[in-house]
Amino acid sequence: MTGALDGMHVVDLTNGFAGNSCTKLLADLGADVIKVESPGQGEFTRTLVPWVFQTFNRNKRSFAVDLRSEEGVELVYRLLEAQ
Repeated sequence: MTGALDGMHVVDLTNGFAGNSCTKLLADLGADVIKVESPGQGEFTRTLVPWVFQTFNRNKRSFAVDLRSEEGVELVYRLLEAQ
């Protein structure tokens, strides 16, 4: 099944309900959404009941990167350039 946004690539740097809701809709419509999370705990919705994180981040791929490090920032820049 194809969606209206097939072929669109989105890098999701959001952390919270509003941003996650927006990128969830993009993913539901077929965009390839890559969620960037903090190492260790991840984003705060992971600390809530399991269905909250699953609902707001369905249809997304994710990985953890430390954006406080120079290497982490460089990795995200390379990801953005590849899109």
